[in-house]
Parts: sequence; C-alpha cells; structure tokens
Amino acid sequence: MENSAQSARLPHLHESELFHAIKNPAFRRIGLMGRAGKRSVTQSLVQIAQTINDMNLTLIMDVQTANLPTLNLTEIEKVKIVKRSLIGEICDLVIVVGGDGSILHAAEALARYRVPVLGVNRGRLGFLADVKPDEAAFKLRQVLMGNYQLDHRFLLTMEIREGRNIIHEDMALNDVVLHAGKSVHMIDFQMKIDGQDVYRQHSDGLIAATPTGSTAYALSGGGPIIHPSMDAICLVPMHPHTLSSRPIVVSGNSEVCIRIHEDNRTQPMVSADGKPSVPLDQEQRLYIRKHPDKLTLLHPPGFDFYEACRTKLHWNVHAEEFSLDVDDDIIDDE
Repeated sequence: MENSAQSARLPHLHESELFHAIKNPAFRRIGLMGRAGKRSVTQSLVQIAQTINDMNLTLIMDVQTANLPTLNLTEIEKVKIVKRSLIGEICDLVIVVGGDGSILHAAEALARYRVPVLGVNRGRLGFLADVKPDEAAFKLRQVLMGNYQLDHRFLLTMEIREGRNIIHEDMALNDVVLHAGKSVHMIDFQMKIDGQDVYRQHSDGLIAATPTGSTAYALSGGGPIIHPSMDAICLVPMHPHTLSSRPIVVSGNSEVCIRIHEDNRTQPMVSADGKPSVPLDQEQRLYIRKHPDKLTLLHPPGFDFYEACRTKLHWNVHAEEFSLDVDDDIIDDE
C-alpha cells in the first residue's frame, strides 16, 4: 500500500469553509457503479451522487447501474451515462456500491485501466468494499481531497487449451476453481507447477487463490490467510481423498497446469470468481498464472488489513471466562 503524496499538502475537506469552492480536488471525473438492485444500494448511490454533484465534480454512471429498477435518476441532479466498458477509461476514480462480489464483477472492466476503485459496503463481509454506508460521505470527502491509500492487487488469468488453441480464457481477482459441477464423484487430475510434477489427486476439486481470494472460498476450504501485499498463489484442495493433501503456497510468478486423468469418471468444470462454469475435458489443459493487469483499490485513511480480519472474521470474539481485558478474578495469596 502507498499513501497519497497529495494528502500532506491538501487541506482537510471537512474542516474547510471553502469546501464547495476547492478548484483542485484529487479526482475530477468520478465513476459510480452498483450491481444489486436492493433499495439500500440505490440509496447509497443517490447519496454519493449528491455529494459528488455538491463538489461540482463530473459524475459518470454506467448503463447497467443507471438501469437498476430501484434507482430513480430524477433524484440525481447531473450525471453522464456511458457503457460499462468505457467507465474505466474516462474516470479518475470509480466508486462501487455493493458487496465484495460487486467489486469482483467490476474488476474485469476496470483493471486494465489501473483506475482506483473505492468500495462502499452494502454486502456481508466487506474485505474489498471496506467503507461503511453511514461513513460514505465523510470518507469520500477525505478521498476526493487526496487523503487515501492505494492498494495494488494482482489478478489471475486462466486458459483452457487444446493443443495450441485457446478454447476459453478468463480473469479472476479472488480465485479460479476446478470443481465437479453437479456430480457427487471426485475428480481425478494431475497438477504441474512450472513444468514440474506435483501430484495426481482425487478430490472434489482445487481452488487457486490470490492473496485477495485467500479470505474468500479458499479460507472455507482450509487455506491460509495471505496478506494482500504478498506475491503468492495459494492452491487449496477441496475435500481430498488423502489426509496428507494440504494447501500449497507458491510464487506469484508460477504457472499451474492441470490435466484431467484418463480414469476420471465425471465432467470437471472451471469457474473464475464465481462466473458461469465451463467444462474441462480430458484432452484439454487448464493453465493458471498471474494476469498482466492489477486492480488498484483505494482505501480512506486508517485502513488496516488486520483490523478488517478482527472484525470480519470475529477474531476478538471469545467466551467471557477467557476475557483478556480484566484481571479481577486473579487472587493474590500473599
């Protein structure tokens, strides 16, 4: 992560009497995206849009967001509507309202442009969308005045090849998952890393996760939590048939190759970030490696990954008898 170089010399927006007259905000063209049609999402979209309009900045919204059934555009004074594929190209900052899934959905359109993404959480966990809705206006003002941290997250690319032909390709911020689809049979597959044999495995599948994805599906599969700054890929077996099969953490520059064994009895499927799955046949190969683009997350001041783990994963929840905050029960025998 890196601190904004502007934050030391720009005034604190919420303390300035000239708030609406500031001529040089950190960002001028602000994109606004939301995926879910819940009323709470559209309420936040309208509130954020009004804040951007109050600052006389350019507000840009993609077509899909503008067409949300619960969004009334008449509540927004000034807004430009563009194709989603263009929003990353023309904006200085994009705000995504929703859960972490909304940011995953937006990553494909935004990553290539390296445009910073600020997430306002209207979902459940909020590891990526870390701004609380009731703090959105205040945090947004801090960010627009240059007080923020940048956090660069690498992505994975997956390719299904048959010979030299690429049958399917996709990208993922969280993970690429090999799974058995609707079948109850295990998958029989072989894995190589950088051309070296690793194992032949019978399992329900494999999760290949980035550090960002280590707190998602891979975590529920028994994988480790990897700090977002790490350059690593985590490979987590899903219900392996041998108790000795454990998650493996490899270099972020590694290339993983998976081949379905000829004895396999089911149709393996592959999905990137939970998008629709595609089949992986025995004569094909699945390649997973680092994507050339990165997603740039933007955090308001004070973002702390470990604090997010404590709150989202309830690390601080403990039984009353094990409380570490008081020592009233300690008896001095002297």
